[in-house]
Amino acid sequence: MSEPRKIVIIGAGLAGASAATALRERGYGGDVLLMGADPHRPYELPPLSKGVLLGNSDEPDWVHDESYYAEHDIRLTSGVTATRLELGARLVLDDAGGEHLYDRLVLATGSRPRPLPVPGGDLPGLYTLRTLDDSLRLRSAFADAERVVVVGAGWIGTEAAAAARHHGADVTVVAPERLPLGHVLGDEVATVFRDLHTEHGVHWRLGEQVAEVLGDPGGVRGVRLASGDEIAADAVLISIGAAPRVELAYAAGLELSDDGGVSVDAGLRTAAPDVYAIGDIAAHFHPRYGRRVRVEHWATARTQGAHVAGNLLGENEPYLDLPYFFTDQYDLGCEYRGLADLDTDRLVVRGDLAARDFTAFWVAPGGEVSAAMNVNQWDDGDALQALVDSRATVRDEDLKSGSLAEIG
Repeated sequence: MSEPRKIVIIGAGLAGASAATALRERGYGGDVLLMGADPHRPYELPPLSKGVLLGNSDEPDWVHDESYYAEHDIRLTSGVTATRLELGARLVLDDAGGEHLYDRLVLATGSRPRPLPVPGGDLPGLYTLRTLDDSLRLRSAFADAERVVVVGAGWIGTEAAAAARHHGADVTVVAPERLPLGHVLGDEVATVFRDLHTEHGVHWRLGEQVAEVLGDPGGVRGVRLASGDEIAADAVLISIGAAPRVELAYAAGLELSDDGGVSVDAGLRTAAPDVYAIGDIAAHFHPRYGRRVRVEHWATARTQGAHVAGNLLGENEPYLDLPYFFTDQYDLGCEYRGLADLDTDRLVVRGDLAARDFTAFWVAPGGEVSAAMNVNQWDDGDALQALVDSRATVRDEDLKSGSLAEIG
């Protein structure tokens, strides 16, 4: 494979910026166009629901200083949206009237918050959280609001609820699940998060649905639940998940996966010649799991971006990294590595769940550790990663009290 003359990357988030960075670090000397719809230069998303939303910072973690892109001959076009792909002609068209030929194309278009499909779901005073500007607006709303409703009890919803309480608002979380984060962590560990928020004054309306957002063109005044109950609110955050931005790929005829991502092989390639997909949109065939996996987390965006650079330049290496994410809520911090199957894995706990000082292991029927989550324990990260990576068979008693470094 000859070295491409021009590589176009659509999406200037962490995944796209990491790909552009890795290309230059590998010595690629051709043209690199990094096209982003966000008006800001590339930044990382985790601080938006943590430090920025809490008010600890007015800025996210920028991927690079502002001067980096020009200094490394990466043409960054912020605030420009790709509107059409012509795969046969190897051409990208944008909303500024630009036409960009490519030899290799990377799709890193990310995700958008899912809307709440109920009456009033488009009223002013409804917030979502995806961008830096979203975070700053929401922080201001939290600071001014007496009462906040958060719709959704996933990672964004629970982190935002903690931030709203930090700003002094009365907070109610509404979600159809029995427990926050239960679909990721299972009942026992999810109960830890529910109780944490309860101790900090959050009101739960779990197992319930929002039927209507109440208000008028002047703003929201609350929500009505399917039960008929009304909850007053000055600000309502919709955090019911994210949808991959695949409209561009779909219109171009690229194959989509069952969960709506762009289907890619182990090396992050689509079925179209010289077209790759990374980050939130990539439904990646993962050799570890023998199926497609789509992960919407910071670490995957960063590492897939770095990995795809090699394959753009002629390598043919599968992407093998396992999922990783972290959260900070009140005085709880944790890291999660791997991918548990809650239908088949059993939970083994080392430490004290009630004290929120523990490591949780999800163990597959064969005895290997599928995933590990350290909560307020920070000394064993490398050992936990090695343990999950190794797929070694481990006894429950060793997980509970043995040396993790020796096990991994």
